[in-house]
Amino acid sequence: MRIALVSGLHAAARRRAVDELLAAVPGSIAVHHDMRDIGDGAVHRVVRDHAGPTEIAAVDLDHACASCTLREDLVPFLLSTADTGRHGLCVVEAWEAVEPRSIAEAISVQERLHLTTVATVVDTARLTSDLGGDDDLTDRGLDVAQDDSRTVAEVLHRQLEYPNTLVLRGTENERHVRSLLRQLNPAATLLRSGADLRSLLDRRFDPASTHDRLNPAWAHYTDHAEEHGVGSVTWTRRRPMHPERFADALERIVSMSLRGRGRFWLAGQPDSLLVWDSYRDLLMVENGGPWMASLPEAAMDLVSPTRRSRALVDWDPVVGDRRQHLSFTGIGMDTDALLSLLDSCLVTDEEADQDFHNDPFAEFSER
Repeated sequence: MRIALVSGLHAAARRRAVDELLAAVPGSIAVHHDMRDIGDGAVHRVVRDHAGPTEIAAVDLDHACASCTLREDLVPFLLSTADTGRHGLCVVEAWEAVEPRSIAEAISVQERLHLTTVATVVDTARLTSDLGGDDDLTDRGLDVAQDDSRTVAEVLHRQLEYPNTLVLRGTENERHVRSLLRQLNPAATLLRSGADLRSLLDRRFDPASTHDRLNPAWAHYTDHAEEHGVGSVTWTRRRPMHPERFADALERIVSMSLRGRGRFWLAGQPDSLLVWDSYRDLLMVENGGPWMASLPEAAMDLVSPTRRSRALVDWDPVVGDRRQHLSFTGIGMDTDALLSLLDSCLVTDEEADQDFHNDPFAEFSER
């Protein structure tokens, strides 16, 4: 059975795209898990076809959360539906605050299911304000687990960057929105809602290649783009960051863009590849494992072929693959000021031989 996964924070736009798919493919159905009452322990599975709902059922879960819903109900439902042979297509319509990656990975490992596409639908009138806003999911009643501390901007960015298809609904700010989406996810096909979406069903979505595309430990980002007020810039240097100067500049760096991503090298931590993820004013820094240059030769065979090949592209005879590789996307972004600020955080020639013992980034290891 073919599966099309449709996600998106903008429920009305997402629902319309699902309706269009159901109308275009005879005998197709859609399944949606309504999580609006998940805080009270209630999740409802809604199944529908082009004429309307065919089933609304409360889901019995060990624990009411998005991951349990996926594992205990969605995948078993898809498998049992596939076994009936009655439907050639099932559209999985994700709840507003659910990110598509976990669903796609769970579906793709099932031999009886053919994941054709992962699409996120956006309302062009709301996209920019949601990406630039400060709301948490809890502010909108969209949290899907206890202590769900994610922000609206964080979830929406992940919904936009993962799929192979982005569907636009509405015409407001369309050129601006298209430019923003192309810079955030240049690998995705952009379609308008109302277009013939059946072409999406002739594909096979590959989570492994998507992971390779997105992994900040080796991803390569667009050097520079500027269109309709939306700009992206990638900063690459082969010199480590001064820990204290960089920590002092973090707030200013983060505030200058909508989205920041990539990897960086901190003086005093020659073995640690550090991952940068920023969404509006939210910054997360994580340890992404060792740089390839810090590994003993015997460990090279344990590294994925993708990691090895990407490291060779970055390789320098002195520092190996250690480098700064950070990409920032923003609206009306002062690119020159941002690059100048980042350059000011680099270790100077005079500082290169210093020992850096303190770790001002320890506070960022947790959200």
